[in-house]
Amino acid sequence: MDYKEFIKTKIKSKQDAGFEPKDLNSNLFDFQKYIVGKSCRIGRYAIFADCGLGKTLMQLSWAEQVVKHTNKSVLILAPLAVAQQTIEEGEKFGIKVSKVDNSKEVAIYITNYEQLKNLDTSLFVGVVLDESSILKNFTGAYRNLIIENFNRTPYKLACTATPSPNDELELGNHAEFLNIMTSQDMRAKYFTTDKSLTNGKKWRLKKHAVSEFYNWVGSWCTLVSNPQNLGFNGRGYDLPKLSIVEHRIKTEKKENGALFNDVSVTATTFNKELKRTANERLAVAAEIANATSEPVIIWIKHNSEGTALRKLIPDAVEVKGSDKPHIKENRLLGFAKGDFRVLITKAKIAQFGLNYQNCSIQIFPSLDFSFEGFYQCVRRSYRFGQEKEVNAYIISTDTMTNVTKTIETKIQKHNTMQNELIKTLNQKANSVELENSTKTYETENFTLINGDCVEEAKKIEENSIDYTFFSPPFGALYVFSSDPRDMSNVHNNDEFFKHFEFLVHELLRITKAGRLVSVHMMQSTTLKGRDGFYSIIDFRGELIRLFQKCGFYFHAENMIRKDPKTAAIRTKNRQLMHGSTKKDSSIVRPGLADYILTFRKPGENKVPIQNNIPFDLWCKIAEPVWIDIEEGDTITFRSARGNKDERHITPTQLKTVDNCLNMWCNKGETVFSPFSGVASEGYQALITGRKYIGIELKESYYNQSIKNCLSAELKKSQTSLF
Repeated sequence: MDYKEFIKTKIKSKQDAGFEPKDLNSNLFDFQKYIVGKSCRIGRYAIFADCGLGKTLMQLSWAEQVVKHTNKSVLILAPLAVAQQTIEEGEKFGIKVSKVDNSKEVAIYITNYEQLKNLDTSLFVGVVLDESSILKNFTGAYRNLIIENFNRTPYKLACTATPSPNDELELGNHAEFLNIMTSQDMRAKYFTTDKSLTNGKKWRLKKHAVSEFYNWVGSWCTLVSNPQNLGFNGRGYDLPKLSIVEHRIKTEKKENGALFNDVSVTATTFNKELKRTANERLAVAAEIANATSEPVIIWIKHNSEGTALRKLIPDAVEVKGSDKPHIKENRLLGFAKGDFRVLITKAKIAQFGLNYQNCSIQIFPSLDFSFEGFYQCVRRSYRFGQEKEVNAYIISTDTMTNVTKTIETKIQKHNTMQNELIKTLNQKANSVELENSTKTYETENFTLINGDCVEEAKKIEENSIDYTFFSPPFGALYVFSSDPRDMSNVHNNDEFFKHFEFLVHELLRITKAGRLVSVHMMQSTTLKGRDGFYSIIDFRGELIRLFQKCGFYFHAENMIRKDPKTAAIRTKNRQLMHGSTKKDSSIVRPGLADYILTFRKPGENKVPIQNNIPFDLWCKIAEPVWIDIEEGDTITFRSARGNKDERHITPTQLKTVDNCLNMWCNKGETVFSPFSGVASEGYQALITGRKYIGIELKESYYNQSIKNCLSAELKKSQTSLF
């Protein structure tokens, strides 16, 4: 693979693994055929389609195509009671779906998520996750069980309603299930931690990665709330009116000495307030349900509420968590068929997948702060195909005004963000054009190039560079830009080293025989929040082995002491915190040092390096550990930070560069850096009488490097006058 082909693989991070569909089900509408066709061709895909757009038919058609193409079975995993609804839907469309049994017949099978542990998943060539957003509601162990069980399954489809635009991290579960990227790698590449976030959120999209992130998501999913999103006719897909009606009950004053009751509750006092006001709220719920002959769903939080409501509503049937699975299924399906009029249940039992278009009245006597739960519950009735106005009754008290306000705010935010998300995803092209333009700034003493270091290094004459010094990107630790040519813009360290190897081969070609290349690097660690465990990543060892593989000799190594207190303050790493020694010092480790790794090109050095290093200086340089390097000894770099930069690692200390130049580069010779940054090594090379060639991909850093190199030239000329 040549370099340009490699860059294209970074752009197209997921290769299609599917097939061309044949004779799609005639019941599919045009927009559904488009989605199913794309899902088949890509092979591992997600359909995020709003309630009532026909996800069941689309997933059944996809499964049918996989069975025809492979002559092997496909499994559908669905929430409880949804399995039977899917079987009945299949009968309407001429697609046979069977419940899992011991039969070895090639077919489409379906079962509940809870039965996964009893299945031999190797028997299936394809799998469908119906209501796949259920993944994030399972425990981590169950989520991992689903992902691990189907890790080698060739064909996968994840289907759910449009995901919450408030939680981009939810998409990580889907990407990992589809073998596109792990959740950890997704967070590392596109997200950053942000301590200013509230409501329990720790991660947000990196500013420079927003466009690339949605482009990436759009390459493996279709997100649609109306066929018009995809350019198809949306006639008939207009939702009815949704009315959210609040009944606010005035409560008796608490006996706490206050003149008035508090008008808001917290997450900790909420359940206590529910218990205190239960009779009043449930009485209103029963009054609403008894005042109509229409079907009604009442969503409760506690079993005691269900017991009380059954006494107040004679024709109500409750579905409880303690019910046996077949009883739950029969009752949930029975309500859809009209076997009884009022269903009482909890969101965690029936919020996913079920189609209750027969019901246009829902009652929430104990609404909590969970917007997602409320949204999913309402969507059981409020969906395409619903012909009546849907009324969602929220019963609150004068002590819970902040709960309803929170939900109302989240509804508005959700609608706005969802529309923007759909618009963004469907407008993104699934490819990125490479920008091959370069800029060059040149004087008698230095040349700075704004471009791709590999492509530009190819243009440098063979055996022409006297000495190279640079700091490479630290694998997948920090991402500086969304450019696919940026070596920091990788999924993981493996991809970084594949990219970096192209450069090392060029370094060997352009370096003079017997001369040296120095790499300033730091060890890095995994992150508990991103990777799930603590471990040092042996970046140093991987670099050494790569340079040796490409033909260099490992020549020298110097360690640079770093202040662990400063690192702890800057990174907030728990492993460096003194407080961690009091909780569990098994996770504690010493601080990590920086290293200068120096490699020599084979062959005889024809021009001896003779810089007349004083003996006292040599004694310091010869030490394996440099303890006199001050972290603040750097050049100007703050103004190089762009508007979308998340962070900029402090440039290499000038004394570090100076030590290396004294040992390995004569005055008047040429110093090269493929990652010039803000030109720390260029600045020091110029003021000490050497020439410099630097390549930098990021334009803001390139612009700052010009200023720094010009400053060095001016300083050198002023010094030479005296």
